[in-house]
Amino acid sequence: MAKNKFPMGGMGGANMNQMIKQAQKMQQDMLKLQEELDETTVEASAGGGMVTVTATAKKEITSIKINPECVDPEDVEMLEDLVLSAVKEALKKAEDVSAQQMSRITGGLNVPGLF
Repeated sequence: MAKNKFPMGGMGGANMNQMIKQAQKMQQDMLKLQEELDETTVEASAGGGMVTVTATAKKEITSIKINPECVDPEDVEMLEDLVLSAVKEALKKAEDVSAQQMSRITGGLNVPGLF
């Protein structure tokens, strides 16, 4: 009679099945979250609203709006700085929203490589 090469010890078959079901549920929740993040947008502005950037929670820039009042051909650097600042803030907000949503699924655990 062959002996079991992998004794379950304290982890019976029922516990293993439970773990598999939990992993499958987490995978389904992750797919749903990815869809939600595609639809979630954040907005950031710089220069008192002179430049506004919109991004998805998956860190994809979807629009940049520039108030014509801040377009000064003599000071292009200021406009560049405002755009850069608004983009950085939008991406930071997107990261924050993504991390917050992710923690709902992972229970606050930082799981590398998920996003």
